[in-house]
Amino acid sequence: MSELGEVYTKASYFASRLPFDPAREGLWRVVCEYLQPEIPESGDVLELGGGYCHFINNIRARRRHVVDLFPEIVSHAAQDVNVHVGSCTALHAFESSSIDTVFASNLFEHLTREQLLETLTGVKRILKDGGKLLMIQPNFKYSYRTYFDDYTHIQIFTETSLGDLLKAEGFELVKVVPRFLPFSIKTVGPKRPWLLRAYLALPWRPFAGQMYIVARKRRS
Repeated sequence: MSELGEVYTKASYFASRLPFDPAREGLWRVVCEYLQPEIPESGDVLELGGGYCHFINNIRARRRHVVDLFPEIVSHAAQDVNVHVGSCTALHAFESSSIDTVFASNLFEHLTREQLLETLTGVKRILKDGGKLLMIQPNFKYSYRTYFDDYTHIQIFTETSLGDLLKAEGFELVKVVPRFLPFSIKTVGPKRPWLLRAYLALPWRPFAGQMYIVARKRRS
């Protein structure tokens, strides 16, 4: 990773931008309920940039893996989650065509273009034919006012630009939700699990600044 990548190995970034908040756990349980239909419980799932492991601890799968540069991720992962401390650009620990689902939340905007292409190449290699890449990602179209409040954001994406990049890199789009969740727990939006569950049931979601994209690896 570049020098910027070194930021994520230090607790100072998480302390200033993403301090641990126990309220996120309940909200992520609801998000995982929503995502679960795309993730086979009999398959293997990998989360890139897992942070506090809210997703990987709550999703159901036969085997669960998480990759992150943050060394303290080991203390946040559930006992049966396989933790890999390292970069999402180097997925050499995983065999080719061995993973059913890869998930990434709020990750790609932190990567340079070269790092993102390396990551997508690795994801394609380890996904089984027809395996899925699920992404929750800030949508610049709806979050431009606060997008660069995070000093580590490098790239910007909309549902169109990210969708086109994925297609160019050998994926086919399965689902594109331009307005999925509020930009962060700090902004306006549902703060309780039952409110979030109701929010995700809405046909149009006010205050949403994040998108949700599901892409499938093209079959050989």
